[in-house]
Amino acid sequence: MVEFLEASGRRIAYRKTDGAGPGIVFLGGFKSDMNGTKAVFLEDWAKAQGRAFLRFDYSGHGQSSEAFSDGCIGDWAADALAVLDQLTDGPQVLVGSSMGGWISLLTARERPARVKGLVGIAAAPDFTEDSMWNGFSDAQKDEMARTGRVELPSDYDDGPYVITQKLIEDGREQLVLRAPLDLPFPVRLLHGTADVDVVMDVPLRIVEHVRCDDLRLTFVKGADHRFSDDACLQMIGDAVIEVST
Repeated sequence: MVEFLEASGRRIAYRKTDGAGPGIVFLGGFKSDMNGTKAVFLEDWAKAQGRAFLRFDYSGHGQSSEAFSDGCIGDWAADALAVLDQLTDGPQVLVGSSMGGWISLLTARERPARVKGLVGIAAAPDFTEDSMWNGFSDAQKDEMARTGRVELPSDYDDGPYVITQKLIEDGREQLVLRAPLDLPFPVRLLHGTADVDVVMDVPLRIVEHVRCDDLRLTFVKGADHRFSDDACLQMIGDAVIEVST
């Protein structure tokens, strides 16, 4: 059953199942929602394991309030912190997909004592600057300056991505790969070699900047950005077990 959390004037949709700890919190990607393949798989997997699990929609995503184009990384990170603080108890395993990998790193930086472990799936920290802004043409940057927004094509059948000046400027305040990042818990990074949205340099940069005694990066040959075939889903479950002990 979908429930709602009121946080900072926003209405955050979530689904929570009870179980043993450490709990698992799934953090989805840019313009995705909590009904994606990986989120639903992990909920079923957690139930089979008797583990507590929570998935949610950031504001402007899925069933939560607000318009997507009004949001930014800082807002969505604040949503994740509200979910962690108000809807979970004890240590949690954060599982972040794509943008959710960035949000999970921001959450872990703010609440390290609440994190048992972290699993990044095609994690995309700092993408608003390193992928979007740095990939814009001069014409697109001029359009952003004139109109405050740029539309980018999407491969996911949900219309173009509207990239706002707010998203870009706020993203610069949320960067995590410009300085060492302390993660005092196990970390597993999973990444496909056929991922055209987040290149393989990104997880290597995470490894370079993170200070962690137990970090492993696994590349899966042929896996794409979705990372959601049966073998990849099993790897996600295995990674959750690894960081939970």
